[in-house]
Amino acid sequence: MASPPALAAVAPYAALVPRPAADVAADLEAFHALLVKWQRVQNLVSRETLGEVWTRHVADSLQLLLLLRPDDAAFLDLGSGGGFPALPLAIALKGRPCRFVLVEANARKASFLRAVARELGLAVTVDARRSEDIDPAQLGPIDVITARALAPLPVLCPLLAPFFGPKTRALLHKGREHVEELAESGAVWHHDVVRHQSVTDAGGVVLEISNLRLRTK
Repeated sequence: MASPPALAAVAPYAALVPRPAADVAADLEAFHALLVKWQRVQNLVSRETLGEVWTRHVADSLQLLLLLRPDDAAFLDLGSGGGFPALPLAIALKGRPCRFVLVEANARKASFLRAVARELGLAVTVDARRSEDIDPAQLGPIDVITARALAPLPVLCPLLAPFFGPKTRALLHKGREHVEELAESGAVWHHDVVRHQSVTDAGGVVLEISNLRLRTK
């Protein structure tokens, strides 16, 4: 039985998920229970935000459902940490022909991600390496890249670029500093950017980035 916070997190997106919202909420509740259990021995999320998981982390992740296209099927999440936003998305899209690759170099965090994927039957592969050590050709075409609280955009762009194809988009949670980050990264990288106001943070945005490539001199 899903809790009211879990049901509330899913409710705005009920029309976008392939299963009954109550089933999605129940899986999110199971994910939350595993997160709390593992948090005791592994710092998966900030201790200051542990009591606000449903709003600060789960709902913040699920808002990306609004930006997905019907044919988005291959997802890559860099620096997955405690699994946000990738695991809530994988739970929400369970039942659709989607695949998720979660990249997390920390072995304990990678073990947590695998445990959640196994217990909830998610189409998730966890790669416990740095993204720089992964051959993009082995992953095949990627539709959507996500990364949340991983690095400033000027540092993030060279991590994203090897995995970009003609149709790839990156959906990146950013705060008020995104204006400065875009200006700095734009001096080196070309990127088409659409700013989406965050549903959960009045000062935040989700940057939708496409056509990422190095600028030519």
